[in-house]
Amino acid sequence: MEATRTLLSELVRVNDLKPEKIISAFFTATGDLKSVYPAQAAREMGWTMVPMMCLQEMNVTGSLPRCIRVLLHVQASDEKKIKHVYLGGAKKLRPDL
Repeated sequence: MEATRTLLSELVRVNDLKPEKIISAFFTATGDLKSVYPAQAAREMGWTMVPMMCLQEMNVTGSLPRCIRVLLHVQASDEKKIKHVYLGGAKKLRPDL
């Protein structure tokens, strides 16, 4: 829950997102995360009208463990200004960002 809240809070902060501009959210989590759906954290943050799905990440040898990802579909006036967020160990997944 805490990791999901941190990720979503950072996405909201850097992109100045409002829940009403979020069309939908797809979450994935690695198989070693089993305690709670990531969408539950979003609901507790007030995302009550956002459709969400939670899926399990592919189990690929050598992949990053304990990883939560989110793909947000948002209404944006300038998609070039969207900032992607990688926190913790996930930063090594996209060093170019």
